[in-house]
Amino acid sequence: MFDTDILIVGSGITGTALARELSRYDARILVLDRGSDIAEGATKANSGIVHAGYDAVPGSLKAHYNVRGAALFSSLCESLSVPYRKCGAFVIGFDAKDLDTLYVLLQRGESNGVKGLRILSRDEALRLEPSLNPDIAGALDVPESAIVSPYELAFALADEAALNGVSFLLGQTVTAVEKTGEGWLARTGKGESVSCKVFVNCAGSSGADLHNLISDFPLHMTHRRGQYYLLDRAPVLPFSRTIFQCPSVMGKGVLVSPTVHGNLLLGPNAEDIPDPLDTATTSEGLSDVLEKARRTWPGASIRTNITNFSGIRAHLSTDDFLVGPVSGAANAFEAIGIESPGLSSAPAVGLELSEMIAASMSLKRKNAVVSLPRRPVPFHEMTDEQRNAAVESNPEYGNIVCRCECVTEAEVRQAIRRPVGAKTIDGVKRRTRAGMGRCQGGFCSPRVAQIISEETGIPLAQITKDGGDSYLLSGTLASFLKGGSVNE
Repeated sequence: MFDTDILIVGSGITGTALARELSRYDARILVLDRGSDIAEGATKANSGIVHAGYDAVPGSLKAHYNVRGAALFSSLCESLSVPYRKCGAFVIGFDAKDLDTLYVLLQRGESNGVKGLRILSRDEALRLEPSLNPDIAGALDVPESAIVSPYELAFALADEAALNGVSFLLGQTVTAVEKTGEGWLARTGKGESVSCKVFVNCAGSSGADLHNLISDFPLHMTHRRGQYYLLDRAPVLPFSRTIFQCPSVMGKGVLVSPTVHGNLLLGPNAEDIPDPLDTATTSEGLSDVLEKARRTWPGASIRTNITNFSGIRAHLSTDDFLVGPVSGAANAFEAIGIESPGLSSAPAVGLELSEMIAASMSLKRKNAVVSLPRRPVPFHEMTDEQRNAAVESNPEYGNIVCRCECVTEAEVRQAIRRPVGAKTIDGVKRRTRAGMGRCQGGFCSPRVAQIISEETGIPLAQITKDGGDSYLLSGTLASFLKGGSVNE
């Protein structure tokens, strides 16, 4: 049995942003998640776009949180040493109907307070982005649009929260929630239970399920899968901005976008599926992505594709975010239906929801909080002088674990030792980029597994790729000869 003041279910970008903000108050806080690591849901599988706020309907919660959240990103990422770049974006149109849509988006954006929006002619757009389809009729220029590494931001938010006393319980799925006097009792599928004064639902694709367990206002959630191509890094990318096509009722459509790490991203498509955990990619879905991407970029080729992935958007039937107290459930709060622009909105959602919860509990702010130490410059970004100094101070910087991304042993060990550190191959990958390159971990995975085992004491045969039964090894030769397996 765990006992806490505030239980946050969900450790994606919204849950970790909330945890960091609440860690500024005097309260016991526990974050619980079904994943084996932070950010295992939509946060690790999205476009990484900080939307400026031109698309959300004025007056909606999406518009409010998008614009306020986007304004917080630059300083937040700087303080947490998270990659962020304001690269701008185009929304392109191909005919008169699309141009009408661009003007609607322009008016929406201006109503929402987005700065710098303007409509470009075909020739103006092509001068700025020569790789665009020459058949475009015009574009909406969105200079305030930016890109970020969403999972790296979630890790940093979680780390700073942990430094200020927040606890994390991972690998636990909430299966039941019941009222207990003034508080709540949450039970998990693994037999754990958590008693809390305030229950907070930030459960992503499971958000409506948890809501319906405790609320008198039933919700329906559609699980919308989007698939992606990730192309290898290149010295010069064909686009400097994120390129969108005109949005539809299914979302913002297939984009072509640089990433903060120098890759190019194509996707996502949109398909409604019954299983919120079905993150498979399909030949049909990927073909759809490529066909639509080529409408933006006729020269699109998947010859340099290094991986495919998909993520699930949690679309509520209300078609808006739901943030605040849960209807009919005292001492319960929620932030659900946080689909796009959820990443952009997360800092503002975390800030405002923390203020609601703190006011309801009459929490006092701490006299002092601990800031996350500056993240060391990644070895692959260091100058030769910096690398020499790093190796001199720590010889483990001289051992390259991942050749594709030039990640060192020192960096792998640091990722595991973080306040909320990696315990899986993918956990190390997302914190260091070891395994993110063109060989996708074919070279570095065995060494990463060995280092995780050394650092955590977990037997090597028990190390997993991403939790559950995703073991890299099926056992030892000795156990095999005896007819058994260490993983049984």
